[in-house]
Amino acid sequence: MSVIYVARSKGLCEWAGDVGLTKHVFKVGVTENAKAAIKALNDSRAAGQDDWTLVRDADAGGVTETEALARLAAKEKAVDPVLYPRLKGEGGVFKVKPANVENHVLVKRALANEENLAVKIGNAEIAAYLIENARR
Repeated sequence: MSVIYVARSKGLCEWAGDVGLTKHVFKVGVTENAKAAIKALNDSRAAGQDDWTLVRDADAGGVTETEALARLAAKEKAVDPVLYPRLKGEGGVFKVKPANVENHVLVKRALANEENLAVKIGNAEIAAYLIENARR
């Protein structure tokens, strides 16, 4: 059973904010074991960082990594590893606009007829948004 995982590196987020991308940068992938994938990211110093943490994982539902990344690229901007040498060829890195996540959560709550429509966006909400769009 494969899972979609969303990982975050504090060092990569700081670098991305410094170069003008956004500080909301996440790595998305599909694997058999999310915790082992995070350990592999840290061991291989993916994107030049060794502080990767798992934000969220969920069942992939039969979606392969290439399908998930293509679906997600239709909604959010993938960071090109060729354009940014600091990424060292690491694919599956996405920059996320918090406004897109906020709109998604707001519409979802409104359609569910929830009373409280106030939205506070954090890493967990962004990860849920990325996973949901990768599985669509």
